[in-house]
Amino acid sequence: MDLITTMLIYWAVIIAVYVMLNRGIWIFTDVSKSMSLFMLEKALGPAIDFAEGRPGSGARAWIMQGMFWLILASAFTFCGLWLDHDPTALHSLGSWGYSPSSETLLLAGNLVALFGAVGMIIIGAGLHIVPSLGETQLASERNAALMSLVWTASVLIIAIGAHEPVLLGLKVLFWGTAVQTLALVGVIVNQLLTAASRTKRMAFPAWLIIIGLLSDPISTVIVFLTGGLETGLGQWLLVRLISGGFFFLQVAGVSLYAASQGTGNPLWSRSLAAVTLLGALLTLNPLGQTTGTLAADLLGFEVASFEPSSKDVIAGSFLMALASIPIIALSSNILVTMRGDDTFMENPDSPGMPEVNLGALMLIPLGIGALFLQTDALTSGNELTGISSTLTLLVVWLLLVPLALGSALCIFPAVTGRNLMSINRSRWAFWMMAGGAFSGLIITLMADFSDMALAEAAVVDESTISNELRAIGSVLFYGTVIGAILHCMNMVNGILRGSFADAQATPSSSSIEPSSYNLTSGTTVRKILASGANLDTEVVPISQTDDPGSPTEL
Repeated sequence: MDLITTMLIYWAVIIAVYVMLNRGIWIFTDVSKSMSLFMLEKALGPAIDFAEGRPGSGARAWIMQGMFWLILASAFTFCGLWLDHDPTALHSLGSWGYSPSSETLLLAGNLVALFGAVGMIIIGAGLHIVPSLGETQLASERNAALMSLVWTASVLIIAIGAHEPVLLGLKVLFWGTAVQTLALVGVIVNQLLTAASRTKRMAFPAWLIIIGLLSDPISTVIVFLTGGLETGLGQWLLVRLISGGFFFLQVAGVSLYAASQGTGNPLWSRSLAAVTLLGALLTLNPLGQTTGTLAADLLGFEVASFEPSSKDVIAGSFLMALASIPIIALSSNILVTMRGDDTFMENPDSPGMPEVNLGALMLIPLGIGALFLQTDALTSGNELTGISSTLTLLVVWLLLVPLALGSALCIFPAVTGRNLMSINRSRWAFWMMAGGAFSGLIITLMADFSDMALAEAAVVDESTISNELRAIGSVLFYGTVIGAILHCMNMVNGILRGSFADAQATPSSSSIEPSSYNLTSGTTVRKILASGANLDTEVVPISQTDDPGSPTEL
């Protein structure tokens, strides 16, 4: 089945699901709710007794395990970048039977970063955000905490499968996906029950999270039923749908919430949030890998040759070009929300705000770069194939990880009841991660362009400049590993020894939507200086008189 037909079916199903969720989940009657809650807890038997059921325990379990995978993902990626210029660096581990290649370690790093770090962090943040915006409690904290262990087991299996795709005649990646599906179903049912018990209309960030969760199984089932998983086009399409649904929508939801919560500003534009939701569903997100190999491996299918028709090329290129609309909408909405009516970002020292700001800034340039790369691959030009791996790393470490990590740091006090151990350590960790990822991967990208130029010129000898650039890039990326460790230690110490968070709403907290509006608002010294004033500028307040006033026009 061609691309347009598959997309039409996907649009019809996802819109029907959204309408049903927005108007009320009719399938969740009193009986079905009770049965679903029974399936989430009592039906699991003694295993559920090992999970903690206190408020916030589910979100905390997901976020903290995601931080552990973040360290491992950065270590895998660093080793993969190092072996790219020094293939024998880990030769001594061969005596233990472990001799990975650069491609193997980079694949393991990407999978662990996406499903282990980013996936677990955004799911954990969503388990806190959806109940908060619906003014209700999570349906089952104990099930959420238990499913985090199941998801962690699946990521461990996937990491092993990246090194050994077949063990004992079994496709390891497929079984990792199967275990992960069990956890995902539990999370989806938990969130749907939570949304069904909401006491107020939920804001758009909550819908972005819920629809993002649902888009993963929906897109997989639709592509499977249309026979696309056995074709190269269908495998490529599934990667695009999951990239724009499960990852992009959930990251958008948690980052919009964090931008408002961390700065105290209401969400700048609900219309742009709606554009982000609708645009991500109706377009093909270009962020991510350029092939469908990953989808085939994770679902146990053979990798098929990618041979799109001219009609599919035109439709795919058009839908990917349209994806720039939700990307720009999300970036502008986050950035303006964080700044409010100020020139600079509000609460710049608040943990998580620098990470969210970085991710929002990188959305547009990386989106444009990914669009060119995907279009080149779709049209079989293959002129930019040499930078595909590095651009994927840039998307992961400068876009997805900062937005997910920043959101987790922002809601950390609300989830755990304690503040981070050290704001200064959080600031240092940000600069280590951001500086290491940006400088290291940009220099690696320069090495890729150097190799592409030499290959085009048909130069046989290896370039020493390229190897030197890759060595510098891998060394600089080591800062990302250090930053991930610092962030994780800061959060662990915060849970154990951090100061107690104020139970009352702080001035920096926000409910996404403003509850009141001041006709005349105050100002700050920063805003005065940003307007061009200096220390000698005379500040004159508005004069007050006893003359009768007139109604204010709205």
